[in-house]
Amino acid sequence: MPLYFTKHFVAVPTEFKLRNNTGCSWKVTVKLTNGRVTLDQGWATYAAVHQIKIGYMVTFKLLTPDTLKVIIFDEDGIEVVNMCEKHDEAFAAKE
Repeated sequence: MPLYFTKHFVAVPTEFKLRNNTGCSWKVTVKLTNGRVTLDQGWATYAAVHQIKIGYMVTFKLLTPDTLKVIIFDEDGIEVVNMCEKHDEAFAAKE
């Protein structure tokens, strides 16, 4: 995450809920390394399930202090919409 984004937090949460446009939620842990905040456990699986590829653009919008809205665009700038049926129960966020 860019450092300017983390300035919006009093304290960076240890976990985020990622929510997409279909209403599905996914939890990922947050890791602080060398002053940088990264999405950690759960992110690689999220990226695989949502078929994020090199060249895709992923946007994040802060909805609540621990929830980010995620929108994925392919290399042509078209929004990629994936339904939730493939979500791993270990990371699916409970509503």
